[in-house]
Amino acid sequence: MSETEHVPARARTGERRTHADYTGGVYGSMLAASVVVGAGTLGAFPRLELVLLLLLTGVVFWIAHVHAQLFGARLAAQNLDRRTVLHVCRDEWPIVNAAIPPAVAVAVSPLLGLDVPGALWLALTVAVAGQVGWSAAAARRAGASWRLVAVAASVNLLLGLLIISFKLFLKH
Repeated sequence: MSETEHVPARARTGERRTHADYTGGVYGSMLAASVVVGAGTLGAFPRLELVLLLLLTGVVFWIAHVHAQLFGARLAAQNLDRRTVLHVCRDEWPIVNAAIPPAVAVAVSPLLGLDVPGALWLALTVAVAGQVGWSAAAARRAGASWRLVAVAASVNLLLGLLIISFKLFLKH
């Protein structure tokens, strides 16, 4: 019997949440913001293209991170089995989750009366807000003081503003 077989599923899920790692969410939000900044000229269906670009980039980077985890450090340390693969896939999933809110922002932007440039700015704002939120959640979940949570959020806000400054200076 494995160590987790005698522990109820609810307890194992709670344990995973307690030890959750939000690094992927912070990283994924920065990635999404960078995708928006680098989107440049979009084709005939700019909103659809940006939604797909955000989601597919998140999935591609998720696959890259899963691959790196499975065939990097993990391969040397333990056998690859279905449980390990699923565990790594789940742990890296926040990279994809972080791409969803900016993609949704682009998708609903016509309902808000925004043109394509407005949709880009909305998606960028949502991505940076996600980056700040994920970093604050990570710090809090790690047991950091409220002061340290504010520092983590502030540093990520500054990084987000740096990404926004790239958007201001890039002319596509």
